[in-house]
Amino acid sequence: MAAEIVNPRSDSTTDQDGGGEPLDSFDPAFALHRGGKMAVQATVPVRDKDDLSLAYTPGVARVCTAIAEQPELVHDYTWKSSVVAVVTDGTAVLGLGDIGPEASLPVMEGKAILFKQFGGVDAVPIALDCTGVDEIIETVVRLAPSFGGVNLEDISAPRCFEIERRLQERLDIPVFHDDQHGTAVVTLAALRNAARLTGKGLDELRAVISGAGAAGVAIAKMLVEAGIGDVAVADRKGVVSGDREDLTPVKRELAELTNKAGITGSLEAALEGADVFIGVSGGTVPEAAVASMAEGAFVFAMANPNPEVHPDVAHKYAAVVATGRSDFPNQINNVLAFPGIFAGALQVRASRITEGMKLAAAEALAAVVGDDLAADYVIPSPFDERVAPAVTAAVAAAARAEGVARR
Repeated sequence: MAAEIVNPRSDSTTDQDGGGEPLDSFDPAFALHRGGKMAVQATVPVRDKDDLSLAYTPGVARVCTAIAEQPELVHDYTWKSSVVAVVTDGTAVLGLGDIGPEASLPVMEGKAILFKQFGGVDAVPIALDCTGVDEIIETVVRLAPSFGGVNLEDISAPRCFEIERRLQERLDIPVFHDDQHGTAVVTLAALRNAARLTGKGLDELRAVISGAGAAGVAIAKMLVEAGIGDVAVADRKGVVSGDREDLTPVKRELAELTNKAGITGSLEAALEGADVFIGVSGGTVPEAAVASMAEGAFVFAMANPNPEVHPDVAHKYAAVVATGRSDFPNQINNVLAFPGIFAGALQVRASRITEGMKLAAAEALAAVVGDDLAADYVIPSPFDERVAPAVTAAVAAAARAEGVARR
């Protein structure tokens, strides 16, 4: 007897207790996610035996043989040059923390559809059932022949830094940890426009970053690369400075690159007289600390769902306010960066994503705002159709200029 075929979207999965109404019946998020948010779709027809003989055997053998003889042909005759692996181990998922690979899949599927929606890039979610640095690296290296790029996602710090660095050393395709660099690109773009709005140069600004994890470290490094006047980073124990004996290797390197003023002590102490606050840590910054910042300061409080400084408080003292939330103006959203960055890198078959490519992405993103610049509009909307093409073109041009493009 043939097995019954069941539509996964018509399943009657019930609540966590195994009884009662289906979760779909009272939560639209479950209804949307039933059966997953993705599917594989063919790009060629298989209507008859002639189509079948070309798409599969015997026609496919001629293509395989050609690729075996000229490996670079894989980019022309397979999907490799237009697909990205979205890889996680589930250890730092959104604000949920270490929830494991299975529970991370809805987020990875979401990331993949954002790649497609906003950058025209196909992406495959890959959730790994391992957390060891060496295990992750070896697994991704073995998967890499199928992909044109690797987007590392929601891997906890400090492991994420080593994983990205070592993968890029071993692979000749772009490896990009979006939690680090995507956040940094969008933050820099917004900061450039905030400075332009108020007639300031980046070199005149002193910034303070709350959070020395993946995003905080990447933002600090990118601001230094872009020419910020000074930037200090604070973790749970205070400002990251060279006199601390408890620093990890990553934070030790950070201390050498940042904090030219030699600030020590608490985040609140560092904020006194500062021009910019960037929050990527959660927690709450006291209003008195915000009030102590320089006149006309910028407050980018990006923790979700609760910003480190509520916009109502920030607006009392700051000239420009940004958050990570979509229900307030100036949302710092990674989707403004990663689809276009990968689209540009794949377009020219870049071997890696360089600092110059990331800076170019930030400049292009900032330029989209143009003459519409205002205190509540220093960064474009993710739905602005100009964003991805502008970032894609800038990244592709920068890859060619830096010698990492292969076409």
